[in-house]
This record gives sequence, C-alpha cells and structure tokens, in this order.
Amino acid sequence: MIQETNFTYRPIGLLKSPYARRIDAPHQGTVVEGTQSGEPASATLVLEEWLDEKVIQDLSGFDRLWLIFAFHLSEGWRSSVKPPRGGPKRGVLATRSPHRPNSIGLSAVELVGIEGKTLHLRGVDLLDGTPVLDIKPYVPYADAFPDAKAGWIDELDAALGRGYAPGPRRPR
Repeated sequence: MIQETNFTYRPIGLLKSPYARRIDAPHQGTVVEGTQSGEPASATLVLEEWLDEKVIQDLSGFDRLWLIFAFHLSEGWRSSVKPPRGGPKRGVLATRSPHRPNSIGLSAVELVGIEGKTLHLRGVDLLDGTPVLDIKPYVPYADAFPDAKAGWIDELDAALGRGYAPGPRRPR
C-alpha cells in the first residue's frame, strides 16, 4: 500500500521563452514546423538569487541539458488523452501530454552559452514563465537509446513518417 506523500519543490528559475500560449509552442522542441519562425526557439533561464554560481560550475561543455519543469498552466489531468499526431486516445502515461497526475515535465534542450547565472538555450517547447525545478546534463551514453522501441509511436512513424508532427495548433 502506498502511503499518501506530498512533495514541495522550489523552482530554481523561470524560463524566458517566445511562447506565451500553448497553441504557439511546438509539441516537441525539435519539431518546429508550423511555428512562427520555423526555427528552434531560443530562450533563457535565469537562476534564482538563492542559488550561487557554483551550482552551474562545470556545466559549460555540455551540448544538451534536461530541464525538469512544472506545467504551471495545467488545468488538471485525464487518464486518457488524444495525442497531437492523431490516432485514438492513449493512456496519459504513454504520452507526453501536459495533462498528467503530477504536472511535471522533462525537456531536452540545447545549451548555447552561460553568462553568470543565465543559461542561453535553444530548441525549447516550454512557455514563457515556466518554473524550472531542476537541470541535469544530457549524457549521450546514458540518455540515448537509438534502437529503443516506442510502442504506438512506432506505428504512427510507419504510417506518417518518422518524427511527423502537426506543429502547433492554431486558435479555432
């Protein structure tokens, strides 16, 4: 039996992104077709004052970072969701939907540079003001599994083309 446990997290910074609304942001940071610029978005992450620069010491030299963040505009969750690439509803934990039991997300972004406590990033899919909870370096030998199976996504790739994504939704 799992005992009810609550966690409290303090953001380490807020992301400054060109995406103000969900409909403007790509579904994945590397899938930019349909965005306003058609290019991977640049963003900055300014670390909070309570953190000193030592926390990012040795981060330069990494090409990519994992951002662990809160879906701060999430309006609850559903057990099944309709993926943006189409097909039937799927179990939420088999998707990357923001409508999750715990509104936390994970995004791999490119680290472009560091100035003081400001990280310059590219390839973000996060909204402006997104609270970042943690950063972890992307380590290719541990984080990349090119031959891994992706369940129902492999079926979509076979039907629509690998990596097909519809781009951001437009207002109705």
